[in-house]
Amino acid sequence: MTRYAHITGWGHAVPDQVLTNDDLARRVDTSDEWIRSRTGIRERRIAAPGEYTSTLATRAAAEALRMAGVHPRDVDLIIVATNTPDYIFPATAALVQDALGASKAGAFDLQAACTGFVYALTIAADMIKAGGIHTALVIGAETLSRIVDWEDRNTCVLFGDGAGAFVLEAAEEPGGVITSVLRADGSGAELLMLPTCGTRHPVSPKALEERLQYLRMNGREVFRFATRVMNSATREVVAKAGLSLEDIHWIAPHQANRRIIEAAAKALKRPLDDFLLNLDRYGNTSTASIPLVIYEAAQEGRIQPGQYGVLVAFGAGLIWGATLVQWTGPRPARKPPRMAWHRRVAQVGSWMRRVRRQVEGLLAR
Repeated sequence: MTRYAHITGWGHAVPDQVLTNDDLARRVDTSDEWIRSRTGIRERRIAAPGEYTSTLATRAAAEALRMAGVHPRDVDLIIVATNTPDYIFPATAALVQDALGASKAGAFDLQAACTGFVYALTIAADMIKAGGIHTALVIGAETLSRIVDWEDRNTCVLFGDGAGAFVLEAAEEPGGVITSVLRADGSGAELLMLPTCGTRHPVSPKALEERLQYLRMNGREVFRFATRVMNSATREVVAKAGLSLEDIHWIAPHQANRRIIEAAAKALKRPLDDFLLNLDRYGNTSTASIPLVIYEAAQEGRIQPGQYGVLVAFGAGLIWGATLVQWTGPRPARKPPRMAWHRRVAQVGSWMRRVRRQVEGLLAR
């Protein structure tokens, strides 16, 4: 039996706080016109105190499970792709597993920079196809505002916080996640990095004095890299699936910079309307950007069952990749999620107590 991995539910979570370009202009030497013309971003969401990567991830996952009609206890695996985990360890995915009550699920974090969601989706889908699991939660979640240097106008204007999640389920019907290409080139590691918080440069007074706890990026070189690999990865994954670019209905790119996406559209000879976009309202949410933009497009009806789409991303590492999917949407209506055994026992016990009271009442007459 051939198994396929279908995307049957999707969810999202974004903080309530909106930070506009005008707000930023009051903090650093920038302007709304400068940011929009160079990035296409006009605002982003910022996590509030007490709001963490795990809480955003849990909210997005819960919505995806509700849409799919899947009970948390039926989830076999949870993968959280993130660059901003709550802790180095334990895994943020384990915190999500506990918050959801997914008592039978394995859980781990995946760090592949902004390409993390593509990598996580590929791993979960391949495990389903191989028969190792039946149902997976794949989440991209970030609180990048916690690692951005708010004194550096070249980076602080780019990033925002948020989360997106997919439910993947096994099925015999063709469709779902078809194939992926995953690539890396570590020679470009220093172009985009968080210098400290790891073991090479542990947190220290000297590191904090040099502000090494904040993200650093060579924007010009990352731009050149991104415009090249967005084109090549998309073409490569389409060819690997045995399709042509004319078969692709939509492309969900990593939402980093509008000019990068425009360059990819030109290189692929596709109209910009074929690309799903929302970076103007959320900025670069890293691993969350692709599931967030797909969530909105699906809710708006821009994505329809049977359509082919490409998810393509790039990021620090340097790492890039693409996944080709055939969208199928939520599964047909199913029975309510299975009730836990202890709830069944409690219901039976309650029923037996009611019967006993009725019998005692009859005998008392």
